[in-house]
Amino acid sequence: MKTGNFFSELKRRNVYKVAVAYAVVAWLLIQIATQVFPFFEIPNWAVRLVVLAMIAGFPIALIIAWAFELTPEGIKRTEDADATAKSSRGRAWIYVAIIGALLSVGLFILGRYTASRPGVAEGARPLAATGSIPAKSIAILPFENLSEEKANAYFAEGVQDEILTKLAAVRDLKVISRTSTAKYQSKPDHLKRVAQELGVSNILEGAVQRAGDKVRVNVQLIDANADAHLWAKSYDRELKDVLAVESEMAEQIAEALKANLSPSESHVMAAERTKDTEA
Repeated sequence: MKTGNFFSELKRRNVYKVAVAYAVVAWLLIQIATQVFPFFEIPNWAVRLVVLAMIAGFPIALIIAWAFELTPEGIKRTEDADATAKSSRGRAWIYVAIIGALLSVGLFILGRYTASRPGVAEGARPLAATGSIPAKSIAILPFENLSEEKANAYFAEGVQDEILTKLAAVRDLKVISRTSTAKYQSKPDHLKRVAQELGVSNILEGAVQRAGDKVRVNVQLIDANADAHLWAKSYDRELKDVLAVESEMAEQIAEALKANLSPSESHVMAAERTKDTEA
């Protein structure tokens, strides 16, 4: 088949129209998944599943459009479809594309607007009990150095900084800077008062102990208003694995706070800055 005849055949079989309509509908569904799913606390893997389904379905839709035709009498093979019936449906494809595009733009604008408004509910816990402090807010206090060598204090600071950096990349979380928390002890006496001064609902405390090539990191996430643990865990790892542990901790803390992560944010959380533990 000649190239010119092939493209003419694509046009005759409405393959172009199906491709455009499918792209618009797919974009609409992806926008619904990314903008609406977070409000219902639907996991991020569901959003990725929708995206993959749309990508996988595109070639299938084109194959079906090539082989079959929708007529008033039902679905028929393209060779058997009536040309008059096909031309009468030309405007229907345009309407589908226009309506889908308008809905997509509307959802996109709505998502950006609600995300930029302070105090707008995001998930099941929009505000803390105080009514003004976001529930998805956290301050990471200085990590305590439990090593016999006090010079390893820099190592504890490095673990704290890396967790803070990864959590700060999540738009759904309010994370207090290290400068603001530096003046506090790793285990303050009045945790609720510290949280109020910093304007957060949750406090992360941690302790790091290093002995040779072994590292132990203890972390606990505390709801300052209720003075109750939301999550706590102890990690025993080789020194070479400490970078992966920092990513794992950040992911689990975000999960405990019910933060909604976009695919790009999930990638940042899982990424390791360097494989060189000495760096």
